[in-house]
Amino acid sequence: MPRWLHGGEDISNYPKRGSGIRETWYGNTERRVHQYKEDMLDYLERTIGDRAAVSVIWLHGLGADGHDFEPIVPELNLTSDTGVRFIFPHAPQQPVTINGGMVMRSWYDILSMEIAREIDEAGIERSSEHVRVLIDNETNRGIGSDRIMLAGFSQGGAVALHTGLLYDKPLLGILALSTYLPLRRGIVAGSNPVNASIPIFMAHGTYDPVVPVQLGQQSHEYLVSQGYEVEWHTYPMQHAVNMEEIRDVGAWMNRLILARISHQAAIESR
Repeated sequence: MPRWLHGGEDISNYPKRGSGIRETWYGNTERRVHQYKEDMLDYLERTIGDRAAVSVIWLHGLGADGHDFEPIVPELNLTSDTGVRFIFPHAPQQPVTINGGMVMRSWYDILSMEIAREIDEAGIERSSEHVRVLIDNETNRGIGSDRIMLAGFSQGGAVALHTGLLYDKPLLGILALSTYLPLRRGIVAGSNPVNASIPIFMAHGTYDPVVPVQLGQQSHEYLVSQGYEVEWHTYPMQHAVNMEEIRDVGAWMNRLILARISHQAAIESR
């Protein structure tokens, strides 16, 4: 059973995969491994449908890797009429202060148990740049930025929020699970009109001992106060994901994807 379903983040030291390699799944059967440019993070790729019209870049939590949420794809029950490409990057390996300096996959350093008080701003910015490179790669492959969604769990959700809210081109949406907004600086009403109306889905476990639900709630309330459209959910669980949440996430994603594709089709038919 994958970690995302039964118990939150695994802080074991995952081995580093070969640099410059990505693994690709098309549909449910074909698997490919091939090279890509060296300045991009290693990632897994899985596509629903014959041809991708939408991309979802999904960031894992501390100590996990891109494999962690790959099994969630079929559980989302996304429409098969629209091709959806999932990108699951592996975070860089780095020492994590709160874990005694152990080297593991991490989007940024966790400096203390009070995760919202001491923030590794430089690490968050570095990871945001990694995500921007992945977005650029998808646009170069023919997916417009307004058909790219950022998603993440815990640390990954924090980076997804930070990157998406400040990105200078329109995005499809932001999915942020069991997480919080790490840096409020610059994220104020009207500061980035391009994504001022970006749909955001935030969800949290009410018994989360790692990222307290209050942090998620406070981040949700702050974003709403700044005029952002946020769909907020809580579930009776700890630092994990459950099937009810997965169904809600899938329904939200389907609505956004179908609305965007319909809008695009209407424009092209004029």
